Amino acid sequence: MVRGHGGGTALTGTIFERGEQAPTYRGAPDEDAPYVWVCDEFYEVESGGSETEIDGRTIRVAFDTPLPRGFDTREQALSAAKEHVRTQFARVGVSAADVRVEVVRPEEEGTPEDEQPDAADRSADEGSPEGDASL
Repeated sequence: MVRGHGGGTALTGTIFERGEQAPTYRGAPDEDAPYVWVCDEFYEVESGGSETEIDGRTIRVAFDTPLPRGFDTREQALSAAKEHVRTQFARVGVSAADVRVEVVRPEEEGTPEDEQPDAADRSADEGSPEGDASL
């Protein structure tokens, strides 16, 4: 999972890797893609949508159907996932510099980032302890 934190909230998407069953619905990428990224897309709206608080202000957001994307390599999938998360926050006014991105393996879900096994090794792979916030 790739999770972005910004504006007092978080957004999580999933990278399905080789051997895992990626979602199969209309618009899903070719089932032969080795890596598949799936995450919500949202944007601020004047009315309708869901009310949420981001950066201390109450806004309304609407969600688009998740747009799954297939990739040949893990690195391509991670790069696209980080960019996607930062883009979603930018759409509601949170600067990319204020978004912290982390990569969480499913078995680590619910474990604080600094207590996850080999978090230091993975952080080096991601570019910084904050999950390569400079992307």
